[in-house]
Amino acid sequence: MSRTIGLIRESKTPPDKRVPLTPKKCVEALSTFPGLGLVVQSSAIRSYADQEYRDLGLEVRDDVSDCDVLLGVKEVAVDQLIPNKTYLFFSHTVKKQPANRQLLQEVLRRNITLVDYEMLTNERGERIVAFGRYAGIVGAYNGLLTYGRKHGLYELKPAWQCVDMDDMQEEFFKVKKLPPIKMAVTGSGRVAQGALEVLDRMGIRRVSVYDYLYLDFNEPVYAQLRSSDYNRRRDGRVWDTADFHKNPQEYESAFGMFVPVTDLLIACAYWHPAAPRLFEEADTRMPGFRINTIADVTCDVDGSIPVTKRSSTIADPAFDYNPATGALEAPYSGPANLTVMAVDNLPCELPRNASRDFGRQLLDNVLPHLLGPDAEGVIARATIATGGALTPRYQYLADYVAELELGVKS
Repeated sequence: MSRTIGLIRESKTPPDKRVPLTPKKCVEALSTFPGLGLVVQSSAIRSYADQEYRDLGLEVRDDVSDCDVLLGVKEVAVDQLIPNKTYLFFSHTVKKQPANRQLLQEVLRRNITLVDYEMLTNERGERIVAFGRYAGIVGAYNGLLTYGRKHGLYELKPAWQCVDMDDMQEEFFKVKKLPPIKMAVTGSGRVAQGALEVLDRMGIRRVSVYDYLYLDFNEPVYAQLRSSDYNRRRDGRVWDTADFHKNPQEYESAFGMFVPVTDLLIACAYWHPAAPRLFEEADTRMPGFRINTIADVTCDVDGSIPVTKRSSTIADPAFDYNPATGALEAPYSGPANLTVMAVDNLPCELPRNASRDFGRQLLDNVLPHLLGPDAEGVIARATIATGGALTPRYQYLADYVAELELGVKS
């Protein structure tokens, strides 16, 4: 089947420099899928310049309205949606996010087929495209940057000022000035793996959870904490991971045992609102609360980390939480404060690397189904709307988009 893909310019504010397919990935796609056409919409803000696409023989132009499938990264501005097209991007609508209600309404009005990257999964329900690894990479780096600034130990160049990850790695040697602190990394998914990757490359020693809790070291160390390490059944029954994910309300936090020995917390674990928080604000006022710096990579506002009362930005990544008053203050305001890094779009700080990683996943896991027979239902499961109607899987969004003049088909 002959189809033409258009890479659209990002239209969300603030601008996002990531791309679904880098120039080399575009060339690979054209050679892999016979009959595929590919057009790049010109963009002044993309991390890969228009000329980098042209240098590889790719067509770059302003108008992509003749393309069949349009690939972006973040939400598309409503006034730029082209009717009767198939779009792939992160729509942030499946949780009924208020900010994107109009976007989904317009998708329906304009007879657009919307495939959401976040909903692309394999037969086991596991996501097959994500930027999580780079959220963890940048999040861990920012955590060490924040700790260094708080304690006047070193100054790491912000990740967003680095050309790419190779450039960022040139800064890693500076963390040799770290004292023998302990760092806890929560989680076991893509985000956590990205964080561990950075700590390992920095030469920080990994230790077991037991040794982390009970031994002292003469060098900085970290431990990876899985859900079973810092949660427990309220009724005392044995840990069951599947049950924890199914019934998180039946569990309570056991993170208190890590609080007296942890200096830097790097939070990378997915958190369900029914699950226990790691700790409570009142705990931060206890004498044994040792954590002084938190990299909340997951950035769930008022979520698993109660002192994350707001998200922060790439330009202004940190703020202080004053345990005595519960108020947020300017970063590095005082030694008694907790300093929190809670940037909510971390992969944007290394857009070229993040784009290369994402493009690999698209080529391997998505395009074969998008451009060929979708026998496994990969595209179907992630299609929120088509033909002016919500698909059966997403009918629960009907009240979210309903208006008298909309006429959503059931």
